[in-house]
Amino acid sequence: MEKINRLAPLDAAHKIINNRYPASEAALLAGSVVRAEATETSDLDIVIFDKALTSSYRESFIELDWKVEVFVHSLTSYREFFQSDYERARPSLPRMVAEGIVLKDNGIIDSIKEEANHLLSEGPEEWPTETIDIKRYFITDALDDFIGCTNRAEEIFIANTLAELVSEFVLRTNRRWMGASKWVVRSLKDYDEEFADRFVEALDMFYKYCEKDGIVKLVDDILESYGGRLFEGFSLGKN
Repeated sequence: MEKINRLAPLDAAHKIINNRYPASEAALLAGSVVRAEATETSDLDIVIFDKALTSSYRESFIELDWKVEVFVHSLTSYREFFQSDYERARPSLPRMVAEGIVLKDNGIIDSIKEEANHLLSEGPEEWPTETIDIKRYFITDALDDFIGCTNRAEEIFIANTLAELVSEFVLRTNRRWMGASKWVVRSLKDYDEEFADRFVEALDMFYKYCEKDGIVKLVDDILESYGGRLFEGFSLGKN
């Protein structure tokens, strides 16, 4: 792949906000470029705060040879996203705000960062027992399908479903934030690196060698502390 000569992320971000959002109150550069995790395909994630807005919006474009994703908020709309992220246990915007490098600030960023950091430190809501039992039931159902399946194409997709259900279960029962895509692994490592490695190894052994035992043992070990697999006696919606 041909290497692209382009401005450094911080320099490019400054030019972009000056060109496109000159009236904004504040701006942050977030994402992989500020975590020193950028790759050749990484983009610039920029959060903008504009007091002239009454709602928020998101837009993507290419400028200065960078792919750019911009999240534009009023001085209050970001709180709705903070709350939504809290409820779904995926703190995308709070994390961007907390880690973001300040590009511009008319005196509002410190308080917004404080809100973001407070939310992140609190962790998501604790799951009630009823929710844990529902999740156990659906994990058990997927695990039984996985164990009994003899169709390679189908068991690959069942394994994907199990990975999603189990990662959610582990993180939420331990009141840890979740993520999607690459953030699943990152969230698991942040919770327990040794466990995350075991999880990845179990999936890798299945995908490479059709070896199911590692996944089955992992899932059973996780469920054991919550009563094990759940089928007999489970009821949902019964009056």
